[in-house]
Amino acid sequence: MNSVRHNLRRVAIVGRPNVGKSTLLNRMCGSRVAIVEPTAGVTRDRVAVPAHLVCAFGERWVEAIDTGGIGIVDRDDLGADVERQVAAAVEMSDLILFLVDARDGLTPLDHEVARRLRGASVPVLLVVNKVEGKALEWEVADFRKLGIARGPFAISAEMGSGTDPLFEEILRTLPPAVDEEGPAESVMKLAIVGQRNAGKSTLINQLAGEERMIVSEIPGTTRDAVDVLFEKDGKRFVAIDTAGVKRKRAISDAIEFYADARSYKQIRRADVVVLMLDLSKELSVIDKQLARYAVDHYKPLIIAGNKWDLVNEAQREEFREYLRAELTGIQFAPIVFMTALTGSGVGSLVKLAIELYEQARQRVSTGELNRILKDATTARSPSSDGHRVKILYATQAESAPPTFIVFVNDKKLIGKDYLRYLTNRLREDLPFKEVPLHIVLRDRDTPHADAGDSR
Repeated sequence: MNSVRHNLRRVAIVGRPNVGKSTLLNRMCGSRVAIVEPTAGVTRDRVAVPAHLVCAFGERWVEAIDTGGIGIVDRDDLGADVERQVAAAVEMSDLILFLVDARDGLTPLDHEVARRLRGASVPVLLVVNKVEGKALEWEVADFRKLGIARGPFAISAEMGSGTDPLFEEILRTLPPAVDEEGPAESVMKLAIVGQRNAGKSTLINQLAGEERMIVSEIPGTTRDAVDVLFEKDGKRFVAIDTAGVKRKRAISDAIEFYADARSYKQIRRADVVVLMLDLSKELSVIDKQLARYAVDHYKPLIIAGNKWDLVNEAQREEFREYLRAELTGIQFAPIVFMTALTGSGVGSLVKLAIELYEQARQRVSTGELNRILKDATTARSPSSDGHRVKILYATQAESAPPTFIVFVNDKKLIGKDYLRYLTNRLREDLPFKEVPLHIVLRDRDTPHADAGDSR
């Protein structure tokens, strides 16, 4: 499980659009965290992730913050929102990396960014990106005209060249921290998924207690999957805001394609998944697809009906029954109603997420498990087509997800219907009432497992 520190020193990457800020963030983190696409203005929200910088000077954990381009002309008219997020990142940072582009050379917008950063209360390092080849090295000195004292550091974020001197300067410049032993204690990751405009970013801002995500009536405002650390009752959590998922045929460009793919990736890395639904709309194919994807990957799932203040109690009960009928096979997933805009019901959502998180991590004894399976097979025999099927014994192999290995005389004789029956019995009699279960059938004399179709 990934971890996040709240006390890491923060390094904000700022600059005009399309200079390679997201590529540098990915280089610092050693993975593709932010979407990189040759279109100005892909990043809108603040993307903050732990980064382990290693160089000749030493090593250190920092929190790297990617920001939207300053001076962006956004196609959805969200430029002011993007710049407000940039200003917040600058204000909260301990060090600023001012990124420029050697290929484009010095531009008027670079001068504008430099003007804004002159009043910064923290150190600013000038970083010249996309320096690949001797010809571009000659262009680096021209950026001294920006008046930034520290730098320029010539790098290629894409190739990784020149980053060692930059990382050395970052480590030298950052003030010491109280505790930087590495990633923090494990925290629960809560992925917020759903269609566009379901209220995901509004919920994230409620959880964070600040405007971390841009909220707009324009569908598709969020593009990156953004980790936001928040605390509740003394416990730390990571809420993951994701882009709204679209039907495949409705995806119009590379930005939407990567945003869509990352939404599914966040489901896979989450500990608990919250499917946000707009109570004023009918359940869509996408909603069903997301719910099924979460359960197929054995993730505890909460179905959150948003904007409940617009419907009465009778309508909520009606909607609950409607969901149960439409989301077949995952009736065990709990349903909560909330209003993300006002925060009503958000506390209950977090409490439920904690319960599911802990539920998925419980273990049961082998004796209790086999007693329940014996009662289940007595009530309904697994025998098939005249063949005698024997369930020999079972054991819990893992938690999160709860995984049970069931040894049988011939696993080919046990069909999906009977597997579902066993899963329901285990969920009914064991402390796993609201989380997916994974049953693995194994022949008595076969060392390798074969996953059953249980949830």
